[in-house]
Amino acid sequence: MKTVQLKKTKNSDWEYLSENILLKKPLVLVFGNRYMLESETIFNEVKVLFPDGEFVFGSSAGDITSQYVDDEIITLTAIEFERSNFVIKTANVLDNDSKINSFETGKNLIEQFDIKGLKHVFIVSEGSFINGSQLTLGMNSATENNLLITGALCGDAARFEKTVASYNEIPKSGEIVAIGLYGETLDISFAINGGWTPFGPERIVTKSNENVLYELDNQPALDLYKKYLGEKSKELPAAALLYPLKVKSTNEKQSIVRTILNINEEENSMILAGDILENSRVQLMMTNVDTIVDASEKAATQALALRKTAPELAILVSCIGRKLVLDQRVEEEVEEVIEVVGQNTTICGLYSYGEIAPFGGEKNCQLHNQTITITLISE
Repeated sequence: MKTVQLKKTKNSDWEYLSENILLKKPLVLVFGNRYMLESETIFNEVKVLFPDGEFVFGSSAGDITSQYVDDEIITLTAIEFERSNFVIKTANVLDNDSKINSFETGKNLIEQFDIKGLKHVFIVSEGSFINGSQLTLGMNSATENNLLITGALCGDAARFEKTVASYNEIPKSGEIVAIGLYGETLDISFAINGGWTPFGPERIVTKSNENVLYELDNQPALDLYKKYLGEKSKELPAAALLYPLKVKSTNEKQSIVRTILNINEEENSMILAGDILENSRVQLMMTNVDTIVDASEKAATQALALRKTAPELAILVSCIGRKLVLDQRVEEEVEEVIEVVGQNTTICGLYSYGEIAPFGGEKNCQLHNQTITITLISE
């Protein structure tokens, strides 16, 4: 495997972050600021850099490399697979007669792949209005829960206005890109960790509809949430990123963290990043810088322990809520990963609106919030 990395800031030329070497038919991951990715010239710019490349774009809430974390740039990571190959498929959640059906979109997307020899799928998905829980359920249904899928819901800094993604075209809304990796020599591992701690009483979801939470213990959910936040409730919905919910449903083995993306004052409800089932048990969560950084180190250690070979590429997907907590110390969680996987591993990734990965020891992927997921790849 060979890699080349570049970055671009607004009104500047592309700058190499690594040695400029010649790559053959590379997979080119282009993550970055949504406004910059919507430029009419962006596709032609990257095409000049890698004329025979295959380009996957995704907007972020911050770009990740081994050198920095920044939400005002575009980063480009070009990857030449020397002993394996990749296939890219796309779907758009807006294509179903204007009715958003995240489950069917996910199912149809994975069904486009030839399953024979398929080792892994990495997802770069629209992140502003898709139901990530249903997307992952749909993808799992197409593989009988037997294909390793990791990835990200795209971000838009802390604006939550819109996200964009694409394959070989200018990024657009609603797009979901799936990168399928094939090859006997591929060694792929992953891990996920959060670092959030529950506090306060457990409550029962007494009224919900998909990803909208109406009532906890037969009381308006938003009223209860505001009560716990106190003065910080004036900063909603942004403040909700610092106080997500631990959700344990009756049909799940493990708890999932759910971010509150928005609130509806008229309905006294909260809109979550993924589904929340009635009769689930929920609890508020909080964290601090040290526990988040520690969780990143644990995830890297877990991913590395599952490998036979040294990783050549690490794709990091971390939640925007973690970035807000880390603030000026945001690069520390990336530094912890590098300390574990080694300086020779190419680091790329993004801060997201949702992370896609299985729980440890499982194959069926899930939507997560407030976690870091690490996918390690080598040939």
